[in-house]
Amino acid sequence: MSIELRRRHFLAAGLGGAAGLALPNGLRAATMGRGFTHGVASGEPAQDSILLWTRFVGLGDAGTELVWEIAEDSEFGRIVKTGTARASAETDHCAKAPVGGLDPARWYFYRFRSPDGSVSAVGRTRTLPAEGSDPFRMAVFSCSNLPYGYFNAYAHAAGRQDIDLVLHLGDYLYEYPDGTYPAEADIVDGRHVDPATEMIRLADYHARYAVYRADRDLQRLHQLYPMIAIWDDHEFANDAWAGGAENHQPETEGPWAARKAAALAAHHHWLPMSDAPYAAYEIGELATLFRLETRITGRDAQIDLPALFAEAGSLEAGMARLHGKVWPDPARHMLGAEQERWLAEGLAASTRTGTRWQVLAQQVVMGSAMTPGAIRDWIDPAAPPAVQQRVAAAIGLAKLGIPSNLDAWGGYPAARARLLQSAQAADANLLVLAGDSHNSWAFDLFEGGQPAGAEFGVPSVTSPGFEAYFTRTDPAVVARGVVDSSPELVWADTAQRGYGHVTLTREEARCDWIFTRSVKQRSASATAGRSMRVQYGRNRLSAV
Repeated sequence: MSIELRRRHFLAAGLGGAAGLALPNGLRAATMGRGFTHGVASGEPAQDSILLWTRFVGLGDAGTELVWEIAEDSEFGRIVKTGTARASAETDHCAKAPVGGLDPARWYFYRFRSPDGSVSAVGRTRTLPAEGSDPFRMAVFSCSNLPYGYFNAYAHAAGRQDIDLVLHLGDYLYEYPDGTYPAEADIVDGRHVDPATEMIRLADYHARYAVYRADRDLQRLHQLYPMIAIWDDHEFANDAWAGGAENHQPETEGPWAARKAAALAAHHHWLPMSDAPYAAYEIGELATLFRLETRITGRDAQIDLPALFAEAGSLEAGMARLHGKVWPDPARHMLGAEQERWLAEGLAASTRTGTRWQVLAQQVVMGSAMTPGAIRDWIDPAAPPAVQQRVAAAIGLAKLGIPSNLDAWGGYPAARARLLQSAQAADANLLVLAGDSHNSWAFDLFEGGQPAGAEFGVPSVTSPGFEAYFTRTDPAVVARGVVDSSPELVWADTAQRGYGHVTLTREEARCDWIFTRSVKQRSASATAGRSMRVQYGRNRLSAV
């Protein structure tokens, strides 16, 4: 990283944790020490524990032993736990500290101290409840591409007083070279990334995280709330799967295994999460939250339509083979056999103990969204032939009852069926949370003609949705067309950025879609969009 880029990172980090930051409940951040570069964060909440994070860059690479403190009050008059954590060059100077022996359903305050007397910003975090906890509220995010605009969704959520936990469902950052996605002309207000090249090696991933985590709104969100973070494909490369990715070329970029390991290491260094690829969290008697891994553990390769059609010799023969053999193949996995068993057993155990809701926090959309025939009218007639070909293929898929996005659960119907069947067998009240698509969705999920659960799909923080591709058509027309052609889809918004605010009570699970006014200018303003709910015991959506 250049000296100038390092200077910008330190300045931006100061904005996120400066003493003048207005925080709720009387919390004020401590003056940032010269070595604490990116604020503080917490994650992996349990009923008696939390994981703390900070970054401290010392004068050398030997590492620095930091002291952490966690207290019941923001002035640290009642410190309840203390310990040490090491920041070293090996982890890009990031330090993590697991803290146990805490009380359930409690707000705590924490900070780090360095040997030179520097003190980090003060963070606030919360443990999960051991019983009851009605309501429990989560802010749910996905797809934050820094050059596309400001993280106003983070800013709005950080200003709320009704969040117990933050979920980030992936695409926390993007791997592309500077000026690629978005193009140079569409980069907002100088929000460039480092390195300027695609991130492939460990140093590349580390540098890119440093740029993103220097954003003051992301820092503030981490400072105020515990986060459960899940990687999706862009933490690695576009359309990643266990053995490769669409955006990885081994002949020029080296072995996929090396790149995957580098991306995993940087993700674990920079985020307050454990090394476990998937996990479960008990929210009192209210819910079991399952953090799934649908990308690089057990996922088989996505269906390659061009290769399939070329091998079959014609579009018609390819479609027949796709529908009859390739698409429904039960051997194709999203989770892998081991994680499938773990989830099925976890769903059954959760309902057996009387827990009200079984919530899947995972990356990609599970509901079936079909391509409407009207899409031909939405595409600019001057669009390149490749775009026209993709549209024709999507319409062909819909005629066969195949969803348009083969990278999502719709491309793995047997795996989806197994998951939903396990939920039905457990008599689960299944709630699926999804990101990835950049748009907002509310799906009823059916299996065998019977309700199996409901899905809330949240919009992106900044990445463009359908509105960027169907510029000649009213977004409401696009959304209505997709809803009308998709039997499971109850509601959609395909034009706005923001996040989901999900509230769990004993009697219902509710999502309020929150939309920011723009991502082109910095603003903490947002408006409430549609609200949907699922009543306990129904596994079907209804309007609020």
